[in-house]
Formats: sequence, structure tokens, C-alpha cells
Amino acid sequence: MKKTALSLAVAATLFAGTLLADDYDPAAKDGGKIVVTYQNDVATLDPAIGYDWQNWSMIKSLFDGLMDYKPGTTELVKKLAQDYKISDDGTVYTFTLKKGVKFQNGRELKASDVKYSLERTVNPKTQSPGAGFFSPIVGYEDMTTNKSEHLSGIEVVDDYTVKITLKQANATFLHVMAINFASIVPKEEVEKWGADFGKHPMGTGAFSLAEWKLGQQIVFKKNPDYFKTGLPHLDSITFEIGQDPTVALLRLEKGEVDIAGDGVPPAKFLEFKNDPKFKGYVVTGNQLQTGYVTMKTTLPPFDNLKVRQAINMAISKDRIVRIINGRAIPANQPLPPAMPGYDSAYKGYSYDVEGAKKLMAEAGLAKGFDTELYVMNTDPQPRIAQAIQADLAKIGVRAQIKSLAQANVIAAGSSKDQAPMVWSGGMAWIADFPDPSNFYGPILGCDGAVDGGWNWALYCNKALDAQAAKADSMAKPEQQAERTAMWKKIFTDVMADAPWVPIFNEQRFTVRSARMGGNDALYVDPVHVPVNYDYIWIK
Repeated sequence: MKKTALSLAVAATLFAGTLLADDYDPAAKDGGKIVVTYQNDVATLDPAIGYDWQNWSMIKSLFDGLMDYKPGTTELVKKLAQDYKISDDGTVYTFTLKKGVKFQNGRELKASDVKYSLERTVNPKTQSPGAGFFSPIVGYEDMTTNKSEHLSGIEVVDDYTVKITLKQANATFLHVMAINFASIVPKEEVEKWGADFGKHPMGTGAFSLAEWKLGQQIVFKKNPDYFKTGLPHLDSITFEIGQDPTVALLRLEKGEVDIAGDGVPPAKFLEFKNDPKFKGYVVTGNQLQTGYVTMKTTLPPFDNLKVRQAINMAISKDRIVRIINGRAIPANQPLPPAMPGYDSAYKGYSYDVEGAKKLMAEAGLAKGFDTELYVMNTDPQPRIAQAIQADLAKIGVRAQIKSLAQANVIAAGSSKDQAPMVWSGGMAWIADFPDPSNFYGPILGCDGAVDGGWNWALYCNKALDAQAAKADSMAKPEQQAERTAMWKKIFTDVMADAPWVPIFNEQRFTVRSARMGGNDALYVDPVHVPVNYDYIWIK
């Protein structure tokens, strides 16, 4: 999930002896209520269950984890953790908790709550879609196979200290501690509500649930005991459900709505964007997403590097971006621009039809060849595939489009004998957390090049896999600059092998009313997708 990392001024500000929240905005005003609209109802607000763009930021405002990100950026910071230490071998994380943090029922959060919450997410009975993120923890397999009711790798040292032991060093573990699935919940409230906890959520977050009328509205109210002094700024947020996106925009213009949660409908986008009266209402941000064309490197002629390079040079990415009304930026590498490890100096393969023809001739395929391009059958994906087809025809590549349901494209993509080319649109990779490893292992690493895997190019470079494993073993903070540099080279080396044609990084558009304040980055927050409600305010 879900982005150009727009930095905010970050400092711990002391005022009258009180530690204010990180990124405290001296211009921010406190108080007031806002209205946010959505067409569809929210399925759940349980952090162990919720896993969609609509409830993600809601959950983040109700709950906290040990780690988080600086608002509007992908930079890790401590949240419920006062501090943490990593053992010399990178396998043991010892977290010291902030004291005095209270759940919204008034009870102080303790280390035992951390253990309970992580074990609840891993427990098969919870059926959490995020359980696998915690597989590095010792005891994970025993718990997921019902051999144990606890994660043996989590130890409560005392009320404010928890020790977590991993099977091996893992540099992404702190990111895992920042995702919603690692949110801390009170056991007594979960047991009180059972399966309905998602409709009666209670955490330590900046807001608490005040009301939920199914199919109508959800109301959040300010948590007066929130441990971050100065936050949140808003008194309440009303999420109105069942609002047509077009009607929501009209209501926003009238001042009845503050954030149109569903954004601008595609059919209305250009009209809305070019309408002077809406100038300043749209905030644009990049997602941690890349749309790409895969080439099955194990099938002729895509086993020929020059052919793959020619394909990279033959496709006009600018034209494809125009097809989706400019709602993306052209891509030249697997990583999106906001991801650590993105190489801003890398130019990639330029659009060069004549150069592509020359490479085809050097590959012995001056007359081209026949192939198939698989695509999901939902608009605008077939139209994008047609643009790619037309571009490839200019260098003699005759691509037959296979427009299928998503499940069928995915099945063919991982097959050794099918889908020589796949346009990933609608299924493109969106980061689970902002770390470059998430864009390598599943979709470019050797482990993903298997039946049922997401490495549809079946690309396997064992030397790069070894470099990736080395990078992920560098877990200490002082190693992160070196680790990022390693990932940068890994991805440019991938592009030298050209298993993909990176096409674009989709952008996200949030529509807010003129009275809303706060840095633009908060409205297209790369982690609190789509909006960081904790920090926004009313002018």
C-alpha cells in the first residue's frame, strides 16, 4: 500500500516543560468537526483483520503500534516504544515501552498487551490476513500449526519491556512493527466483544469510536488522554457512508463535506481537474506502486536479453499515462520514487523505436515474432494493453491480447508455459510496507519464480538473491545507509537484465475542502492511506 516522500520539519519541541508530538505544527488550530464521505461501508475496524485502503487510516487513528512513520513520509519512528535495542547478531529486539499510555477504557498499556496482540494476529482462529508478516518470530510455525498457543519468541521481561527473538536477522522487522497488524489491543475488550471487536474497536489512538450506524455513518471523537500532547487537532470526524462520489464533490463545493474519500470518479477527472473553482482542492501524491509488463525470461525469444531490452525501448510510457488521464508518472525501474533505494539518477531505457529495431536485428529477429500479452479484463487495462500492442507492432512484435478475469491472468502468469507477457495493471504491486525488499523477493527473487508465485517473469538471478539476503541481514540503524545503497544497485542490476518493462507509478488524488489545514503530504500520506487524520486541522 500503500509516494513521493514529502518531508515535514521534524523536531521534538519542548513547550512549558511538555514534550509535544513529533512534527508539531505551530500553525495548527485545535477544535472543530469534519465530514468525510465514502460510497461503501467499512467492513471492520479490527487492526488484525482490516486490510483495505478505506479502513487503513481509520484503524491507524484508533490504534497504535510500537513503531510508526513520520507524518507524510516513509521514515520510521518510535511510537509506543520509548526505545529499542537490537542484539549484535540482529536476532533479538528489546523494546522499552512509554509509561502512562492508556487504552481508551482507561487502563494503562503494559508489555503483556504487546505479547497478547501479536499472538492474537498470528493465531489461526483470528484468521488475520497479516499473520504471515510475523513469520520471522521464533515459534511462529508452532503457533500457526496449533502446536502452541503462544509465540515462544516473545518474552515479557517486565511491565514496560518486551523482548522479541527472530529466527535470523531481518532488517524489515521494525517496519512490520509499524503496520496495522501489529497494533496493540486490550485483551479484556477483545474477549468482551469477540468477533464483534471490529465493530467496537478500542486502542490507544488519537481518536476513539463514538458511534457506528451501519450503512449510514461512523463517528470518531478526540481521545482526551492521547499520549502525544497536542494531538489530535480535530474534535471529531464523521464518516458518511453511502455517498455517491459525484454528489460528494458537489457537497464539498458547497461546504457540506471536507474530504471526498473516494476521490474523483475517472469519468469526471479531467473536468474536475481543469475547473478553476476546484483549484487547490486536489492534493496529489504518489503511491508505493509500480505497474509493469513482465517478459517470461525462460521462454524464447524472451530468454534473449536484446529482445527484452528492445521491448523496453519500444513502449511509449507517456502515451499510456495519457490514456489514464495523467493519473500516473512514467516509471523506469521497479521501485517507486518514494521507496528507499530508488535511484533518482538512473535514466533507464529511453523510448527509441529505431534503437529497438536495431536490437531486434542483432537478436536475429529483424522480422519480429508472434507472442501473447495477458491483461485483466477490467477497464482501463485492455485499452492500455492495446497501446502496448500498437507500440510493439512498430518493431515487428505481433502481440495477441488475452483479456481475462484477474484470477485467470494470475494463474497464467505463474505458469512456466503460459503468459509470455503480462501487463500487471489492476494487479500491480503495491508495497505492504516502505522497504525495498518488498519489491524484490515476491516479484523478482528466485523464491517467487515458482508455480503460484508473483514473479511472472520467472526471473532468477542467484547472485542478486545473495545480495538481497545480505542486505536484509543488515538490521542495525547504523547499517541502513549502506543497505539502501545495496538495494539501489540491486534494482539497477535487475534493469540491466530487463525482465520487466516498468510502465508507470500511479498517483493518488485526495479532494479536500478549502477550510482544511495541514501539510499536503498528510492528505496523501504514503502510510496512513489515504489521510493522516491525527495531524490535519481546520483553518
